[in-house]
Amino acid sequence: MTQTYLEYFKPEEFSCSCGECGMGYEDMKTMLLSMLNTARARAGVPFAVTSSIRCQKHNEKVGGSLNSAHLRGWAVDIATPTSQIRHRLVKSALDVGFHRIGIASTFVHLDCDPSLAGRSMWVYHT
Repeated sequence: MTQTYLEYFKPEEFSCSCGECGMGYEDMKTMLLSMLNTARARAGVPFAVTSSIRCQKHNEKVGGSLNSAHLRGWAVDIATPTSQIRHRLVKSALDVGFHRIGIASTFVHLDCDPSLAGRSMWVYHT
């Protein structure tokens, strides 16, 4: 599959964190990567990817949903070290069309998985 050009990210940022399965950039959805790159440009602040594609084993290890968009390459989690960065990230994500956003104290989940309920926002309680 041909992937989109990423101005702000490196392909290795999209590797499954298990370190064993080999899933990564090539398994990410082109639409998500393009939207993420555009959101980063609009936000004007760095986005640090903390989670992207996940194999089933790693998804279970981190407590991911059984039907997680991460499993199919439709989701990323981005670190948000400050509330100002969190605000800029969420605003830019909404502006470019992300329709599923989860907000935690240290990261924001972005996905555009067409198989999951659209236009939803949630808060992670940790």
